[in-house]
Amino acid sequence: MQRLFGPKGRKVAAALLVLVLIVMLFPFYVIGRSAMEYEDADGVSRFSFRNWRVLFAHLPVGRQLFNSSVVTLGSVAVILFVSALAAFALSKLRPRFGGALLSAVTASMMIPMQSIILTEFINFASLGLTDNMLSVILTYAALGVPFGCFLLTSFMRDMPDELIEAAQIDGMPYWRMFLHVILPLSTPALLAVGVLQFIQIWDDLLVALIFLQEPTVRTITVGLAVLQSGRVLDIPVLLAGSLLSAVPAMAAYLLFQRYLIGGLMLGIGK
Repeated sequence: MQRLFGPKGRKVAAALLVLVLIVMLFPFYVIGRSAMEYEDADGVSRFSFRNWRVLFAHLPVGRQLFNSSVVTLGSVAVILFVSALAAFALSKLRPRFGGALLSAVTASMMIPMQSIILTEFINFASLGLTDNMLSVILTYAALGVPFGCFLLTSFMRDMPDELIEAAQIDGMPYWRMFLHVILPLSTPALLAVGVLQFIQIWDDLLVALIFLQEPTVRTITVGLAVLQSGRVLDIPVLLAGSLLSAVPAMAAYLLFQRYLIGGLMLGIGK
């Protein structure tokens, strides 16, 4: 950057980045402030935990956070497992028509979720899986596997084929190659796919709202949507719930951002 812009250019770039950071963090400041304030009868805003007490009184927050965790982690686990297996087969085993199959999988990412969600609901209803977290996990997995397969295949293609050949000479079966050779080397890409899918699934509302109507199996996003549809709309309470719901996704990104960026760059570079 110093060669391209010089010292003054670096200062301008740093100032612009700080400005962008302020703009991006300002909504969180407003949400946090509104969630911690309560306007009394005199119209004076005071610091109070009243919004949080109302939120926990009207919403089973702990249960819904647990449901969201089960749905999200289960979906991510299925996505990573299926995507890694498919990527290993397409990149190293090279089946017949593998290129066409990968193109079809990649093209499926362009199918809008809204166009298949009702059909999926009818199919799961016929199997008696309505109000069942398994149906949501399978739906999210079906939507996330094409992206995971595409990224992991791009990553695994440039792994040295000599590793597979050496394993074959040693008599190692394919499942051991996959577990002990391919998966450890694919950790950056797996983490990148996992974090991206975690954030997307945790924040999603549409699928869970359609499939999970029973209060005991609702996720936190569905719970907040139902709370919002009540007779009395309390904006500060909703903001408190939104802030609480956003914490896991933000924590996942902050904890794994190095692996996320590194995995994506490795996939792009390869």
